[in-house]
Amino acid sequence: MVEEFTSRLRILVIHGPNLQLLGVREPQIYGTTTLEKINSSLHRLAGDLGVDVDILALNGEGEIVTEIGAAAERFDGLLINPAAYTHTSVAIRDAIAATGIPTVEVHLSNIAARESFRHESFIAPVAVGQLCGFGANSYLLGLRALVEHLRGLER
Repeated sequence: MVEEFTSRLRILVIHGPNLQLLGVREPQIYGTTTLEKINSSLHRLAGDLGVDVDILALNGEGEIVTEIGAAAERFDGLLINPAAYTHTSVAIRDAIAATGIPTVEVHLSNIAARESFRHESFIAPVAVGQLCGFGANSYLLGLRALVEHLRGLER
């Protein structure tokens, strides 16, 4: 049973570049689960948790920065897989820091076990936490963690 709160939390989910190719893109690394299946699982879990989720898949860095900039006014938290921008985007990092929106970073693969250029995340220092290496389940674990974090802030 979901505990009732006075207002439903709103979570923005952002999938970064190339994630629309999940299911066919390097399945030995990213698995065979499609983005549509991940989104369906996120909506189902959000219903179970009693929260609302809006989901965007964006390939452009500027698009992601724009959405994060607007998110703090409309959303309580951000769940993001910045994909390759994890390791390159000061702009996305700065947008998260500037808005102060509680953020959880997720990745399908374990970025620390991959190529050395993937070991550093520009996002992790401004995020509440990071979940990686659990395939599509990283998103679900991340959503649970973000909701628990936000509900802890409500108390």
